[in-house]
Amino acid sequence: MPDQTRPSPTRAMRLGVCGPVGTGKSSLIALLCRELAGGLRLGVVTNDIYTDEDARLLRSAGVLDPERIRAVETGACPHTAIRDDITANLLAVEELEADFSPLDLVLLESGGDNLTATFSPALVDVQVFVLDIAGGGDVARKGGPGIERADLLIVNKTDLAPYVGVDRDQMVADARAARDGRPVIALSRTDRASVDELTAWVRGQLARHRDGRLVPVDPGPMAPHWHAPDHDHQHGLEHGHVHA
Repeated sequence: MPDQTRPSPTRAMRLGVCGPVGTGKSSLIALLCRELAGGLRLGVVTNDIYTDEDARLLRSAGVLDPERIRAVETGACPHTAIRDDITANLLAVEELEADFSPLDLVLLESGGDNLTATFSPALVDVQVFVLDIAGGGDVARKGGPGIERADLLIVNKTDLAPYVGVDRDQMVADARAARDGRPVIALSRTDRASVDELTAWVRGQLARHRDGRLVPVDPGPMAPHWHAPDHDHQHGLEHGHVHA
């Protein structure tokens, strides 16, 4: 049987975090920085449409040297900069790696988008999709490229389930059913076991990256999708999606 491994990479592993607005992507990045910075050399690239707010929040949280946190202003829907034209993000990552070489891990946070947004495999090696349990227990079973095929799905803020009327176990079961065996983590920052499960998963992906066994998989393509009415614009059909 032919060897399926690739040559060991000389650059950092690039881990993308995406999901809808308010699901806790920034807090997840901060959590990973706090948990991993003691043993790994990290960098972060954030995405916002017209500001660097997420980067400023992370810098103010003191989770990393502020110079290791870079911001990309997409100027358009966040998915355009993580999938359609990754140039700005790719340059930010490469500059970060050049300035702080060697890095072990670069975390890329997408701006908040919809359930179809995924990273290009040309930008990240592995990607995490984040759902907020307060967003509704039915979200996971509705599916979509990120929910179904990202390398990891996180059902976040599970400690809120009793307060928002969501059956945590059922939502996680629905997520697992939608993902056909791909991993799901029910995460709460107040639940040490779930935090340890997350960091163990990231370390496992990093080990695979280092020995050449991690091959990026594309969860896309993006299906036609609609934004809320206050997101009023239309992209060309060549991007494979429609906005209302």
